[in-house]
Amino acid sequence: MVRISIRSLDLMLSEELIRRVRQVPTRLHALATLMARDGLWRRTSPRGMLVIAQTLAKRAMNPTLIYKIHAANNPNHPALIWRGTAYRYAEIDAYMDAVACWLNARGIARGDRAMLFMRNRPEYIVVQGATTRAGCGSVNASWRSTPAELLYLLTNSRAKAVFFEASQIATIDAVRPSCPWVEQWVSLDESNDNVVSYESILLGGGDYAIAKGSDEDAAVFIYTSGTTGKPKGAVRKFPRDAVFGAMQFIAATPMSCNDVHLVTCPLYHSTAFGFSSLTQLLGGSVVIMDEFRPEVFLELVAKHRVTTTALVPTMLHRILALGSEVLRRYDTSSLRVIFTGGAPLPGPLGQAVMDHFGDVLFNFYGATEVGLVTLATPDDLRQEPTTIGRVVPGNEVRLLDDSGKPVPQGQVGELFVRNSTLVEGYHDDSSATEASMREGFFSVGDLARCDHQGRYFIEGRTRDMIISGGVNVYPAEVEGALERHPAVAEVAVVGVPDREWGERVRAFVVLRTDAELSADDLKVWCKSQLAGAKVPRDFVFLDALPRNPTGKVLKRELRELGV
Repeated sequence: MVRISIRSLDLMLSEELIRRVRQVPTRLHALATLMARDGLWRRTSPRGMLVIAQTLAKRAMNPTLIYKIHAANNPNHPALIWRGTAYRYAEIDAYMDAVACWLNARGIARGDRAMLFMRNRPEYIVVQGATTRAGCGSVNASWRSTPAELLYLLTNSRAKAVFFEASQIATIDAVRPSCPWVEQWVSLDESNDNVVSYESILLGGGDYAIAKGSDEDAAVFIYTSGTTGKPKGAVRKFPRDAVFGAMQFIAATPMSCNDVHLVTCPLYHSTAFGFSSLTQLLGGSVVIMDEFRPEVFLELVAKHRVTTTALVPTMLHRILALGSEVLRRYDTSSLRVIFTGGAPLPGPLGQAVMDHFGDVLFNFYGATEVGLVTLATPDDLRQEPTTIGRVVPGNEVRLLDDSGKPVPQGQVGELFVRNSTLVEGYHDDSSATEASMREGFFSVGDLARCDHQGRYFIEGRTRDMIISGGVNVYPAEVEGALERHPAVAEVAVVGVPDREWGERVRAFVVLRTDAELSADDLKVWCKSQLAGAKVPRDFVFLDALPRNPTGKVLKRELRELGV
Protein backbone atom coordinates (compact mmCIF):
# COMPACT_ATOMS: atom_id res chain seq x y z
CA MET A 1 0.00 0.00 0.00
CA VAL A 2 1.33 3.40 -0.98
CA ARG A 3 0.97 6.08 1.65
CA ILE A 4 1.03 9.73 0.64
CA SER A 5 1.33 12.26 3.40
CA ILE A 6 -0.59 15.53 3.43
CA ARG A 7 2.74 17.33 3.12
CA SER A 8 3.57 15.36 -0.03
CA LEU A 9 0.19 16.24 -1.48
CA ASP A 10 0.81 19.88 -0.63
CA LEU A 11 3.95 19.75 -2.70
CA MET A 12 2.17 18.05 -5.59
CA LEU A 13 -0.86 20.28 -5.78
CA SER A 14 -1.19 23.97 -6.42
CA GLU A 15 -1.90 26.23 -3.42
CA GLU A 16 -5.31 27.16 -4.82
CA LEU A 17 -6.35 23.54 -5.28
CA ILE A 18 -5.12 22.71 -1.79
CA ARG A 19 -7.23 25.53 -0.39
CA ARG A 20 -10.32 24.26 -2.20
CA VAL A 21 -9.79 20.67 -1.06
CA ARG A 22 -9.42 21.79 2.54
CA GLN A 23 -12.70 23.68 2.31
CA VAL A 24 -14.72 20.63 1.25
CA PRO A 25 -15.50 19.38 4.80
CA THR A 26 -16.77 22.77 5.98
CA ARG A 27 -18.86 23.19 2.84
CA LEU A 28 -20.42 19.76 3.22
CA HIS A 29 -21.11 20.52 6.87
CA ALA A 30 -22.82 23.80 5.93
CA LEU A 31 -24.97 22.07 3.31
CA ALA A 32 -25.93 19.26 5.69
CA THR A 33 -26.76 21.77 8.43
CA LEU A 34 -29.09 23.71 6.15
CA MET A 35 -30.83 20.66 4.71
CA ALA A 36 -31.41 19.16 8.16
CA ARG A 37 -32.26 22.33 10.04
CA ASP A 38 -34.45 24.08 7.50
CA GLY A 39 -36.17 21.16 5.85
CA LEU A 40 -35.10 22.20 2.36
CA TRP A 41 -35.13 18.59 1.23
CA ARG A 42 -38.87 18.42 1.86
CA ARG A 43 -39.42 21.28 -0.58
CA THR A 44 -37.60 19.63 -3.46
CA SER A 45 -40.13 18.22 -5.93
CA PRO A 46 -39.43 15.78 -8.78
CA ARG A 47 -39.70 18.73 -11.18
CA GLY A 48 -37.20 20.67 -9.10
CA MET A 49 -34.80 17.71 -9.14
CA LEU A 50 -35.10 17.62 -12.93
CA VAL A 51 -34.12 21.31 -13.17
CA ILE A 52 -31.11 20.68 -10.93
CA ALA A 53 -30.08 17.63 -12.96
CA GLN A 54 -30.36 19.51 -16.25
CA THR A 55 -28.33 22.36 -14.79
CA LEU A 56 -25.55 20.06 -13.67
CA ALA A 57 -25.54 18.30 -17.05
CA LYS A 58 -25.15 21.60 -18.93
CA ARG A 59 -22.78 23.07 -16.29
CA ALA A 60 -24.80 26.28 -16.58
CA MET A 61 -24.14 27.37 -12.99
CA ASN A 62 -25.79 30.76 -13.16
CA PRO A 63 -26.86 32.17 -9.75
CA THR A 64 -30.35 33.00 -11.04
CA LEU A 65 -31.02 29.28 -11.44
CA ILE A 66 -32.23 29.42 -7.86
CA TYR A 67 -35.38 31.13 -9.17
CA LYS A 68 -35.93 28.36 -11.73
CA ILE A 69 -35.50 25.74 -9.04
CA HIS A 70 -37.91 27.46 -6.64
CA ALA A 71 -40.35 28.10 -9.50
CA ALA A 72 -40.34 24.34 -10.13
CA ASN A 73 -40.48 23.34 -6.45
CA ASN A 74 -42.89 25.91 -5.07
CA PRO A 75 -44.18 28.11 -7.93
CA ASN A 76 -46.89 29.93 -5.97
CA HIS A 77 -44.78 30.81 -2.94
CA PRO A 78 -44.30 34.60 -2.61
CA ALA A 79 -40.80 35.59 -3.69
CA LEU A 80 -41.31 39.35 -3.34
CA ILE A 81 -43.91 41.46 -1.56
CA TRP A 82 -44.18 45.16 -2.39
CA ARG A 83 -46.88 47.64 -1.48
CA GLY A 84 -49.23 44.82 -0.53
CA THR A 85 -48.77 42.82 -3.76
CA ALA A 86 -47.11 39.39 -3.72
CA TYR A 87 -45.01 38.24 -6.69
CA ARG A 88 -44.66 34.46 -6.89
CA TYR A 89 -41.43 32.62 -7.71
CA ALA A 90 -42.92 31.41 -11.00
CA GLU A 91 -43.72 35.01 -11.99
CA ILE A 92 -40.29 36.35 -11.07
CA ASP A 93 -38.58 33.56 -13.01
CA ALA A 94 -40.74 34.27 -16.10
CA TYR A 95 -40.04 38.02 -15.87
CA MET A 96 -36.28 37.36 -15.70
CA ASP A 97 -36.54 35.18 -18.80
CA ALA A 98 -38.46 37.89 -20.68
CA VAL A 99 -35.96 40.65 -19.86
CA ALA A 100 -32.97 38.40 -20.63
CA CYS A 101 -34.48 37.51 -24.03
CA TRP A 102 -35.11 41.21 -24.78
CA LEU A 103 -31.53 42.19 -23.86
CA ASN A 104 -30.00 39.56 -26.12
CA ALA A 105 -32.39 40.39 -28.96
CA ARG A 106 -31.11 44.00 -28.79
CA GLY A 107 -27.50 42.85 -28.96
CA ILE A 108 -26.86 43.41 -25.26
CA ALA A 109 -25.20 40.15 -24.31
CA ARG A 110 -22.24 38.64 -22.51
CA GLY A 111 -19.63 41.28 -21.77
CA ASP A 112 -22.07 44.20 -22.06
CA ARG A 113 -23.67 46.16 -19.20
CA ALA A 114 -27.06 47.52 -18.21
CA MET A 115 -27.67 50.14 -15.52
CA LEU A 116 -30.36 50.03 -12.82
CA PHE A 117 -31.42 53.54 -11.82
CA MET A 118 -34.46 53.11 -9.61
CA ARG A 119 -35.74 53.03 -6.06
CA ASN A 120 -36.47 49.82 -4.16
CA ARG A 121 -39.08 47.88 -6.11
CA PRO A 122 -39.52 44.35 -7.57
CA GLU A 123 -38.10 45.37 -10.93
CA TYR A 124 -34.71 45.85 -9.29
CA ILE A 125 -34.51 42.15 -8.43
CA VAL A 126 -35.93 41.12 -11.82
CA VAL A 127 -33.66 43.26 -14.00
CA GLN A 128 -30.51 42.44 -12.06
CA GLY A 129 -31.39 38.75 -12.25
CA ALA A 130 -32.09 39.04 -15.98
CA THR A 131 -28.75 40.66 -16.73
CA THR A 132 -26.97 37.95 -14.74
CA ARG A 133 -28.97 35.26 -16.57
CA ALA A 134 -27.95 36.76 -19.89
CA GLY A 135 -24.28 36.92 -18.84
CA CYS A 136 -24.28 40.73 -18.78
CA GLY A 137 -23.02 43.06 -16.10
CA SER A 138 -25.55 45.09 -14.14
CA VAL A 139 -24.50 48.52 -12.90
CA ASN A 140 -26.09 49.59 -9.62
CA ALA A 141 -26.69 53.34 -9.43
CA SER A 142 -28.14 55.31 -6.56
CA TRP A 143 -31.53 56.78 -7.43
CA ARG A 144 -30.36 59.90 -5.59
CA SER A 145 -27.58 60.52 -8.12
CA THR A 146 -27.33 64.00 -9.58
CA PRO A 147 -26.92 64.38 -13.36
CA ALA A 148 -23.15 64.85 -12.90
CA GLU A 149 -22.88 61.74 -10.74
CA LEU A 150 -24.99 59.65 -13.11
CA LEU A 151 -22.95 60.79 -16.09
CA TYR A 152 -19.76 59.71 -14.31
CA LEU A 153 -21.21 56.24 -13.63
CA LEU A 154 -22.43 55.83 -17.21
CA THR A 155 -19.12 57.02 -18.64
CA ASN A 156 -17.08 54.78 -16.36
CA SER A 157 -19.22 51.66 -16.86
CA ARG A 158 -20.14 52.21 -20.55
CA ALA A 159 -23.56 50.71 -19.90
CA LYS A 160 -25.56 50.09 -23.10
CA ALA A 161 -29.01 50.10 -21.47
CA VAL A 162 -30.55 52.07 -18.60
CA PHE A 163 -33.63 50.95 -16.68
CA PHE A 164 -35.19 53.87 -14.81
CA GLU A 165 -38.44 55.01 -13.22
CA ALA A 166 -40.56 58.08 -13.96
CA SER A 167 -39.32 60.00 -10.92
CA GLN A 168 -35.81 60.02 -12.45
CA ILE A 169 -36.82 61.40 -15.86
CA ALA A 170 -35.34 64.88 -15.28
CA THR A 171 -31.94 63.39 -14.48
CA ILE A 172 -32.19 61.03 -17.46
CA ASP A 173 -33.04 63.90 -19.82
CA ALA A 174 -30.06 65.89 -18.50
CA VAL A 175 -27.48 63.17 -19.22
CA ARG A 176 -28.94 61.49 -22.29
CA PRO A 177 -27.41 63.82 -24.92
CA SER A 178 -23.94 63.10 -23.48
CA CYS A 179 -24.28 59.30 -23.63
CA PRO A 180 -24.45 58.20 -27.28
CA TRP A 181 -23.19 54.71 -26.36
CA VAL A 182 -26.41 53.99 -24.42
CA GLU A 183 -28.56 52.14 -26.94
CA GLN A 184 -31.70 51.47 -24.89
CA TRP A 185 -33.51 53.66 -22.34
CA VAL A 186 -36.20 51.66 -20.54
CA SER A 187 -38.91 53.31 -18.45
CA LEU A 188 -40.59 51.21 -15.78
CA ASP A 189 -43.65 53.43 -15.52
CA GLU A 190 -44.51 55.02 -18.85
CA SER A 191 -43.94 54.84 -22.58
CA ASN A 192 -43.21 57.41 -25.27
CA ASP A 193 -41.29 57.71 -28.52
CA ASN A 194 -37.97 58.21 -26.74
CA VAL A 195 -38.03 55.27 -24.34
CA VAL A 196 -38.90 51.58 -24.26
CA SER A 197 -41.77 50.47 -22.03
CA TYR A 198 -40.78 47.87 -19.43
CA GLU A 199 -44.30 46.44 -19.66
CA SER A 200 -43.83 45.77 -23.38
CA ILE A 201 -40.68 43.79 -22.55
CA LEU A 202 -42.62 41.55 -20.17
CA LEU A 203 -45.43 41.09 -22.69
CA GLY A 204 -42.84 39.89 -25.19
CA GLY A 205 -42.13 36.94 -22.92
CA GLY A 206 -39.80 34.14 -23.93
CA ASP A 207 -37.95 31.23 -22.36
CA TYR A 208 -34.29 31.97 -21.84
CA ALA A 209 -31.87 29.06 -22.09
CA ILE A 210 -29.03 29.75 -19.69
CA ALA A 211 -25.76 28.93 -21.39
CA LYS A 212 -22.70 27.20 -19.99
CA GLY A 213 -20.20 29.79 -18.80
CA SER A 214 -22.70 32.59 -18.29
CA ASP A 215 -21.63 32.71 -14.66
CA GLU A 216 -18.10 33.53 -15.80
CA ASP A 217 -19.23 36.66 -17.63
CA ALA A 218 -22.13 37.88 -15.50
CA ALA A 219 -21.18 40.53 -12.99
CA VAL A 220 -22.57 43.24 -10.78
CA PHE A 221 -20.82 46.61 -10.83
CA ILE A 222 -21.30 48.08 -7.37
CA TYR A 223 -19.91 51.57 -7.00
CA THR A 224 -18.38 52.18 -3.60
CA SER A 225 -19.93 54.95 -1.56
CA GLY A 226 -17.23 57.48 -2.38
CA THR A 227 -16.78 58.79 1.17
CA THR A 228 -13.19 59.71 0.33
CA GLY A 229 -13.43 60.65 -3.34
CA LYS A 230 -14.85 59.44 -6.66
CA PRO A 231 -16.67 56.11 -6.35
CA LYS A 232 -14.87 53.05 -7.69
CA GLY A 233 -16.75 50.30 -9.52
CA ALA A 234 -16.21 47.03 -7.66
CA VAL A 235 -16.79 44.17 -10.12
CA ARG A 236 -18.42 41.17 -8.47
CA LYS A 237 -18.67 37.97 -10.50
CA PHE A 238 -20.39 34.73 -9.58
CA PRO A 239 -17.97 31.81 -9.39
CA ARG A 240 -19.41 28.44 -8.46
CA ASP A 241 -17.76 28.71 -5.06
CA ALA A 242 -19.88 31.78 -4.22
CA VAL A 243 -22.93 29.59 -3.52
CA PHE A 244 -20.93 27.58 -0.99
CA GLY A 245 -19.75 30.82 0.62
CA ALA A 246 -23.36 31.95 0.96
CA MET A 247 -24.39 28.62 2.49
CA GLN A 248 -21.57 28.79 5.03
CA PHE A 249 -22.74 32.22 6.17
CA ILE A 250 -26.37 31.08 6.38
CA ALA A 251 -25.32 28.02 8.40
CA ALA A 252 -23.73 30.34 10.98
CA THR A 253 -27.08 32.13 11.49
CA PRO A 254 -30.66 31.16 12.45
CA MET A 255 -31.88 31.88 8.89
CA SER A 256 -34.54 29.48 7.59
CA CYS A 257 -36.38 28.59 4.37
CA ASN A 258 -39.54 29.86 6.07
CA ASP A 259 -38.15 33.36 6.59
CA VAL A 260 -39.86 36.60 5.69
CA HIS A 261 -37.08 39.14 5.21
CA LEU A 262 -37.64 42.91 5.23
CA VAL A 263 -35.41 44.98 2.92
CA THR A 264 -34.77 48.41 4.43
CA CYS A 265 -31.53 49.61 2.82
CA PRO A 266 -31.32 50.69 -0.83
CA LEU A 267 -31.10 47.70 -3.17
CA TYR A 268 -28.18 49.33 -4.98
CA HIS A 269 -26.27 48.74 -1.73
CA SER A 270 -24.57 45.41 -1.03
CA THR A 271 -26.28 44.89 2.34
CA ALA A 272 -29.83 45.01 0.98
CA PHE A 273 -29.21 42.96 -2.13
CA GLY A 274 -26.97 40.47 -0.31
CA PHE A 275 -29.42 39.57 2.46
CA SER A 276 -32.41 39.46 0.11
CA SER A 277 -30.41 37.05 -2.08
CA LEU A 278 -29.54 34.84 0.90
CA THR A 279 -33.25 34.67 1.81
CA GLN A 280 -34.21 33.71 -1.72
CA LEU A 281 -31.43 31.15 -1.94
CA LEU A 282 -33.41 29.36 0.78
CA GLY A 283 -36.76 30.00 -0.94
CA GLY A 284 -38.05 32.53 1.59
CA SER A 285 -40.08 35.68 0.99
CA VAL A 286 -38.70 39.21 0.74
CA VAL A 287 -40.73 42.28 1.68
CA ILE A 288 -39.45 45.40 -0.08
CA MET A 289 -39.54 48.73 1.72
CA ASP A 290 -39.47 51.69 -0.71
CA GLU A 291 -37.39 53.86 1.58
CA PHE A 292 -36.57 53.52 5.25
CA ARG A 293 -38.88 55.23 7.72
CA PRO A 294 -38.63 54.03 11.32
CA GLU A 295 -42.32 53.70 12.18
CA VAL A 296 -43.18 52.19 8.78
CA PHE A 297 -40.48 49.61 9.54
CA LEU A 298 -42.37 48.60 12.69
CA GLU A 299 -45.67 48.53 10.79
CA LEU A 300 -44.28 46.18 8.13
CA VAL A 301 -42.69 43.85 10.68
CA ALA A 302 -46.03 43.53 12.47
CA LYS A 303 -48.13 43.24 9.29
CA HIS A 304 -46.02 40.61 7.50
CA ARG A 305 -44.69 38.81 10.60
CA VAL A 306 -41.16 39.57 9.44
CA THR A 307 -38.54 37.16 10.80
CA THR A 308 -35.27 38.70 9.55
CA THR A 309 -34.05 42.11 8.47
CA ALA A 310 -30.79 44.00 7.90
CA LEU A 311 -30.28 47.55 9.16
CA VAL A 312 -27.35 49.92 9.38
CA PRO A 313 -26.70 51.30 12.90
CA THR A 314 -28.15 54.75 12.15
CA MET A 315 -31.48 53.05 11.31
CA LEU A 316 -31.43 51.23 14.65
CA HIS A 317 -30.83 54.58 16.35
CA ARG A 318 -33.80 56.15 14.53
CA ILE A 319 -36.10 53.25 15.48
CA LEU A 320 -35.25 53.51 19.19
CA ALA A 321 -35.57 57.31 19.00
CA LEU A 322 -39.32 56.81 18.39
CA GLY A 323 -39.63 56.22 22.11
CA SER A 324 -41.12 53.43 24.19
CA GLU A 325 -44.72 54.53 23.69
CA VAL A 326 -44.50 54.17 19.90
CA LEU A 327 -42.39 51.01 20.06
CA ARG A 328 -44.97 49.28 22.24
CA ARG A 329 -47.73 49.83 19.68
CA TYR A 330 -46.30 47.22 17.31
CA ASP A 331 -45.93 43.48 17.74
CA THR A 332 -42.38 42.71 16.60
CA SER A 333 -42.16 39.35 18.37
CA SER A 334 -41.79 37.54 15.02
CA LEU A 335 -38.26 38.98 14.57
CA ARG A 336 -35.66 36.27 15.09
CA VAL A 337 -32.70 38.01 13.46
CA ILE A 338 -31.68 41.64 13.04
CA PHE A 339 -28.46 41.87 11.04
CA THR A 340 -26.51 45.09 11.34
CA GLY A 341 -23.35 46.26 9.61
CA GLY A 342 -22.05 48.76 7.09
CA ALA A 343 -20.80 51.07 9.86
CA PRO A 344 -19.47 50.64 13.41
CA LEU A 345 -22.10 49.57 15.95
CA PRO A 346 -21.87 51.68 19.13
CA GLY A 347 -21.91 49.37 22.14
CA PRO A 348 -24.70 51.19 24.00
CA LEU A 349 -26.89 51.15 20.89
CA GLY A 350 -26.51 47.40 20.46
CA GLN A 351 -27.42 46.78 24.09
CA ALA A 352 -30.48 49.04 23.82
CA VAL A 353 -31.67 47.23 20.66
CA MET A 354 -31.44 43.84 22.37
CA ASP A 355 -33.09 45.16 25.51
CA HIS A 356 -36.16 46.02 23.41
CA PHE A 357 -36.25 43.38 20.65
CA GLY A 358 -34.58 40.56 22.56
CA ASP A 359 -31.27 38.83 21.87
CA VAL A 360 -31.76 38.78 18.09
CA LEU A 361 -29.01 41.22 17.04
CA PHE A 362 -26.16 39.93 14.83
CA ASN A 363 -23.36 42.35 13.96
CA PHE A 364 -21.49 41.46 10.78
CA TYR A 365 -18.38 42.80 9.10
CA GLY A 366 -18.34 42.87 5.36
CA ALA A 367 -17.82 45.13 2.39
CA THR A 368 -18.82 45.37 -1.23
CA GLU A 369 -15.37 44.11 -2.19
CA VAL A 370 -15.05 41.15 0.20
CA GLY A 371 -18.58 40.01 1.00
CA LEU A 372 -19.56 38.79 4.48
CA VAL A 373 -16.50 38.03 6.61
CA THR A 374 -17.26 37.95 10.34
CA LEU A 375 -20.37 37.58 12.48
CA ALA A 376 -21.04 38.49 16.11
CA THR A 377 -23.90 36.64 17.81
CA PRO A 378 -26.10 38.18 20.51
CA ASP A 379 -23.97 36.35 23.11
CA ASP A 380 -20.84 37.93 21.65
CA LEU A 381 -22.43 41.38 21.80
CA ARG A 382 -23.58 40.95 25.39
CA GLN A 383 -19.99 40.12 26.36
CA GLU A 384 -18.14 42.48 24.00
CA PRO A 385 -20.61 45.11 22.70
CA THR A 386 -18.31 46.53 19.98
CA THR A 387 -17.10 43.26 18.45
CA ILE A 388 -17.69 42.34 14.83
CA GLY A 389 -17.47 38.71 15.88
CA ARG A 390 -15.57 35.71 14.66
CA VAL A 391 -14.55 34.73 11.14
CA VAL A 392 -17.31 32.97 9.18
CA PRO A 393 -16.18 29.61 7.69
CA GLY A 394 -15.01 30.03 4.12
CA ASN A 395 -13.06 33.21 4.92
CA GLU A 396 -9.37 33.64 5.66
CA VAL A 397 -8.35 36.80 7.51
CA ARG A 398 -4.94 38.36 8.04
CA LEU A 399 -4.07 41.43 10.11
CA LEU A 400 -0.93 42.95 8.61
CA ASP A 401 1.38 45.81 9.51
CA ASP A 402 2.70 48.40 7.05
CA SER A 403 5.41 46.01 5.85
CA GLY A 404 2.91 43.21 5.20
CA LYS A 405 3.82 41.09 8.23
CA PRO A 406 1.16 39.63 10.58
CA VAL A 407 0.71 41.62 13.78
CA PRO A 408 0.78 39.92 17.22
CA GLN A 409 -2.53 38.99 18.82
CA GLY A 410 -4.25 41.99 20.36
CA GLN A 411 -2.44 44.53 18.19
CA VAL A 412 -3.97 46.55 15.39
CA GLY A 413 -3.32 45.71 11.75
CA GLU A 414 -4.90 46.23 8.36
CA LEU A 415 -7.60 43.62 7.75
CA PHE A 416 -7.10 41.50 4.62
CA VAL A 417 -9.58 38.85 3.45
CA ARG A 418 -9.54 35.92 1.04
CA ASN A 419 -12.70 34.00 0.16
CA SER A 420 -14.78 32.76 -2.78
CA THR A 421 -16.75 36.01 -3.09
CA LEU A 422 -13.96 38.56 -3.52
CA VAL A 423 -14.57 41.08 -6.27
CA GLU A 424 -12.57 40.79 -9.47
CA GLY A 425 -11.20 44.24 -8.74
CA TYR A 426 -12.07 47.85 -9.53
CA HIS A 427 -13.33 48.55 -13.03
CA ASP A 428 -10.69 50.26 -15.19
CA ASP A 429 -8.57 50.99 -12.12
CA SER A 430 -5.77 48.45 -11.96
CA SER A 431 -3.67 50.62 -9.65
CA ALA A 432 -6.44 50.74 -7.02
CA THR A 433 -6.94 46.98 -7.37
CA GLU A 434 -3.22 46.23 -6.96
CA ALA A 435 -2.96 48.58 -3.97
CA SER A 436 -5.75 46.64 -2.24
CA MET A 437 -4.25 43.16 -2.76
CA ARG A 438 -1.58 41.14 -0.94
CA GLU A 439 -0.98 37.54 -2.02
CA GLY A 440 -4.59 37.01 -3.05
CA PHE A 441 -6.01 38.77 0.03
CA PHE A 442 -8.07 41.94 -0.37
CA SER A 443 -8.35 44.96 1.93
CA VAL A 444 -10.72 47.91 1.90
CA GLY A 445 -8.50 49.78 4.35
CA ASP A 446 -10.07 48.79 7.66
CA LEU A 447 -7.91 48.44 10.77
CA ALA A 448 -8.75 45.72 13.27
CA ARG A 449 -7.48 43.69 16.20
CA CYS A 450 -8.29 40.18 17.39
CA ASP A 451 -8.63 39.08 21.02
CA HIS A 452 -7.62 35.76 22.56
CA GLN A 453 -11.10 34.30 21.92
CA GLY A 454 -10.96 34.97 18.19
CA ARG A 455 -13.25 37.98 18.27
CA TYR A 456 -12.40 40.87 15.93
CA PHE A 457 -12.81 44.59 16.59
CA ILE A 458 -12.68 47.40 14.01
CA GLU A 459 -10.42 50.25 15.15
CA GLY A 460 -10.79 52.60 12.19
CA ARG A 461 -9.51 52.94 8.66
CA THR A 462 -5.97 53.34 7.39
CA ARG A 463 -6.80 56.75 5.99
CA ASP A 464 -8.59 57.77 9.20
CA MET A 465 -5.85 56.84 11.66
CA ILE A 466 -4.57 59.91 13.51
CA ILE A 467 -0.87 60.36 14.34
CA SER A 468 -0.62 62.98 17.08
CA GLY A 469 2.84 63.70 18.44
CA GLY A 470 4.05 60.35 17.09
CA VAL A 471 1.24 58.40 18.82
CA ASN A 472 -1.19 56.32 16.76
CA VAL A 473 -4.75 57.23 17.69
CA TYR A 474 -7.53 54.96 16.42
CA PRO A 475 -10.82 56.90 16.05
CA ALA A 476 -12.97 53.91 17.01
CA GLU A 477 -11.43 53.80 20.49
CA VAL A 478 -12.09 57.50 21.10
CA GLU A 479 -15.60 57.25 19.64
CA GLY A 480 -16.34 54.28 21.89
CA ALA A 481 -15.31 56.23 24.98
CA LEU A 482 -17.54 59.17 24.06
CA GLU A 483 -20.49 56.95 23.12
CA ARG A 484 -20.46 55.54 26.64
CA HIS A 485 -21.43 58.96 27.98
CA PRO A 486 -25.19 58.87 28.70
CA ALA A 487 -25.76 62.30 27.10
CA VAL A 488 -24.08 61.44 23.77
CA ALA A 489 -26.22 60.11 20.92
CA GLU A 490 -23.64 59.94 18.13
CA VAL A 491 -20.01 60.89 17.64
CA ALA A 492 -17.36 60.91 14.93
CA VAL A 493 -13.65 61.50 15.51
CA VAL A 494 -11.20 62.81 12.90
CA GLY A 495 -7.68 64.15 12.76
CA VAL A 496 -7.04 67.76 11.73
CA PRO A 497 -3.71 69.48 11.00
CA ASP A 498 -1.83 70.86 13.99
CA ARG A 499 1.37 72.90 13.79
CA GLU A 500 2.86 71.46 16.98
CA TRP A 501 1.54 67.87 17.04
CA GLY A 502 1.19 67.17 13.31
CA GLU A 503 -2.45 66.19 13.90
CA ARG A 504 -4.83 66.71 16.77
CA VAL A 505 -7.96 64.81 17.66
CA ARG A 506 -11.28 66.52 16.97
CA ALA A 507 -14.63 65.06 18.03
CA PHE A 508 -17.97 65.90 16.42
CA VAL A 509 -20.74 65.18 18.88
CA VAL A 510 -24.54 64.86 18.63
CA LEU A 511 -26.26 65.06 22.01
CA ARG A 512 -29.38 63.21 23.03
CA THR A 513 -32.63 65.18 23.02
CA ASP A 514 -32.77 67.72 25.87
CA ALA A 515 -29.24 66.84 27.04
CA GLU A 516 -26.90 69.64 28.07
CA LEU A 517 -23.16 69.15 28.01
CA SER A 518 -20.11 71.35 27.48
CA ALA A 519 -16.80 70.64 25.79
CA ASP A 520 -15.11 70.82 29.20
CA ASP A 521 -17.48 68.19 30.55
CA LEU A 522 -16.59 65.86 27.68
CA LYS A 523 -12.87 66.51 28.07
CA VAL A 524 -13.05 65.51 31.74
CA TRP A 525 -14.99 62.38 30.76
CA CYS A 526 -12.43 61.42 28.10
CA LYS A 527 -9.49 61.93 30.47
CA SER A 528 -11.04 59.34 32.76
CA GLN A 529 -11.26 56.84 29.88
CA LEU A 530 -8.31 57.52 27.55
CA ALA A 531 -4.59 58.16 27.57
CA GLY A 532 -3.60 61.79 27.13
CA ALA A 533 -2.77 61.77 23.40
CA LYS A 534 -6.16 60.24 22.61
CA VAL A 535 -8.23 62.88 24.38
CA PRO A 536 -9.80 65.22 21.79
CA ARG A 537 -8.45 68.78 21.81
CA ASP A 538 -11.59 70.07 20.08
CA PHE A 539 -15.27 69.25 20.54
CA VAL A 540 -17.78 70.38 17.92
CA PHE A 541 -21.50 69.98 18.62
CA LEU A 542 -23.77 69.20 15.64
CA ASP A 543 -27.47 68.50 15.21
CA ALA A 544 -26.62 65.47 13.06
CA LEU A 545 -23.58 63.82 11.52
CA PRO A 546 -23.30 64.00 7.72
CA ARG A 547 -23.96 60.56 6.27
CA ASN A 548 -24.29 59.00 2.84
CA PRO A 549 -27.55 57.19 1.93
CA THR A 550 -26.26 53.90 3.35
CA GLY A 551 -25.53 55.37 6.77
CA LYS A 552 -21.76 55.84 6.64
CA VAL A 553 -20.44 59.00 8.26
CA LEU A 554 -18.80 61.30 5.72
CA LYS A 555 -15.60 62.07 7.61
CA ARG A 556 -14.20 63.88 4.60
CA GLU A 557 -16.92 66.51 5.05
CA LEU A 558 -16.16 66.77 8.75
CA ARG A 559 -12.47 67.38 8.08
CA GLU A 560 -13.39 70.12 5.64
CA LEU A 561 -15.63 71.96 8.08
CA GLY A 562 -14.12 75.33 8.83
CA VAL A 563 -14.38 75.13 12.60
